[in-house]
Amino acid sequence: QVQLVESGGGLVQPGGSLKLSCVASRSISGISTMGWHRQAPGKERELVATIGIGGRTNYADSAKGRFTISRDNTKNTLYLQMNSLKPDDTAVYYCYAIVYPATSWGKGTLVTVSS
Repeated sequence: QVQLVESGGGLVQPGGSLKLSCVASRSISGISTMGWHRQAPGKERELVATIGIGGRTNYADSAKGRFTISRDNTKNTLYLQMNSLKPDDTAVYYCYAIVYPATSWGKGTLVTVSS
């Protein structure tokens, strides 16, 4: 298991940018899959982006071209750079790590996109 703590959320205007961070309690170099999900008010949690151990990435259609997921194994940190934010991006963002056979989740960070 690994403990995850997200940060970087906040209030941003439409068109703005935020960078989320997710710090792990131990080395992530051996964790095959990490990623971000989000949950908007009244909606189900949905995948935003994933990144594999070799850096291979996958994005939801809503994130493609605007969001970039990355990982820094030297800092045990996962990132999500979010650009061109829209009101529909308002949600709690959760990072996760698959450490077979379990999935560890952070407690989330709130992103609010509003003018």
